[in-house]
Amino acid sequence: MWLLDVNLPNGLLQLLHSFGIACDTTVRRGWRALTNGELATAALAGGFRVVLTRDREFGASAGPVLAQSPELAIVVVTIPQAREAVYLEAFEARWRERMITPVPGSVIQWP
Repeated sequence: MWLLDVNLPNGLLQLLHSFGIACDTTVRRGWRALTNGELATAALAGGFRVVLTRDREFGASAGPVLAQSPELAIVVVTIPQAREAVYLEAFEARWRERMITPVPGSVIQWP
């Protein structure tokens, strides 16, 4: 299951569901105020194996959790910020070119 960080648009939840990916958001889980390390820990405890974020520093700040939890993957989405509809169109177009392939125990940038 994938977790969407607070800095991603909520509409991404439905788009990922349409791709067959089980996911939820940090806001829906009540984890909005957690630091990156706390969020990574909560994600693992909640059964998530992938965290999607726009925070380019997420991997560094959650590094200790990643080092102890090789089953968690962090994906930093590098699509430029835009209005939600535009962002989702860009995300879908990039997904169709190259789907996200999480690598457990690592931080990757996508696309």
